[in-house]
Amino acid sequence: MQEEKAKAAVAVTPASGEDVSPAGPFQVGVTGGELTSVALTGADGRVVEGELTGDRWVATEDLGYDKSYTWSGSAKGRDGADVPVTGSFRTVKPQRLTKASLNVGDHQTYGIAMPVKVSFSAPVQDKAAVQKAMTVTTSVPTEGAWAWLSDREAHWRPREYFKPNTEVKVDIDVYGVPFGGGAYGAEDVHAQFKIADRALVAKANTQTHRFEIYRDGTLLHDFPASYGMESDKRAETRNGIHVVQQKEAARTMTNAVFGYKDIPVTWAVLISQNGEFVHENNGTIPSQGKENVSHGCANLSGANAKIFYDLTMIGDPVEVVGSSVPMQASDGDYYDWVFDWAEWTSKSAVAS
Repeated sequence: MQEEKAKAAVAVTPASGEDVSPAGPFQVGVTGGELTSVALTGADGRVVEGELTGDRWVATEDLGYDKSYTWSGSAKGRDGADVPVTGSFRTVKPQRLTKASLNVGDHQTYGIAMPVKVSFSAPVQDKAAVQKAMTVTTSVPTEGAWAWLSDREAHWRPREYFKPNTEVKVDIDVYGVPFGGGAYGAEDVHAQFKIADRALVAKANTQTHRFEIYRDGTLLHDFPASYGMESDKRAETRNGIHVVQQKEAARTMTNAVFGYKDIPVTWAVLISQNGEFVHENNGTIPSQGKENVSHGCANLSGANAKIFYDLTMIGDPVEVVGSSVPMQASDGDYYDWVFDWAEWTSKSAVAS
């Protein structure tokens, strides 16, 4: 009988305070009764959207920065008495806002080596807080981890290549998250993409001068190739797993260091931001399969370069072996795969 006559007890989160994160949570709960009405209203008179069940109200949208809000409403206890919902608070005023952006696009398809890169508009001081707000969800069980490659860049990659047909969802929920030094996240960023239905891997051996293309473990093509000349370390093709980043049917090549400008090539596939491509160079056909004479790119005949161009997509791996010069940070995106798993996970800001 006592429970039936219970007075309603209302819990408001937050009931009061300053410097509240606009990402919430914002909710009202009740015991000993049910909520009859709840409103969270800004100083401008706008009511925040929310969902009300019998014993709980939850805001379904983020609030604004540096704004005041007031609770109102009531709950009815089992004793029949009304209990008011009261309180007010103010959200935090950031010194500055930091934006996040993604390298992957909604509803796009990528190869099995594609990393997820989050770029920030300013250096991040509290990397742990930011990393905890970033999640990657896969349709196929996939071991993966975040690594901070600089103060403004965090990458997520799987321990091993993605399985074909994996669906990937990226949620960068940094709105309202403190970045350190008075900075906060400007807005959330999301993307959903898919891994291709095949595992295409190119194996580039600078010592045998071959360029092999495998699909799902089966060798499709074995082409003669010429790579960066070993006589100049600046030109030597970098060792390690590269990732296809861009495709152009035709382009011009310019390199002031090596003294050439606007050299036309076809079937150009960018595999590193240091300027390494797989492309057609019919001028080096006599050297392909025999010696390395390029300035860092993988040279194929026009016919063979087109075959690779047509088969490959953004995110496919090109595994370069045989070179004495390893890929490194100065080579730019993406050098993620040069790290073994222990090295990669050591770059996380959150203990596993």
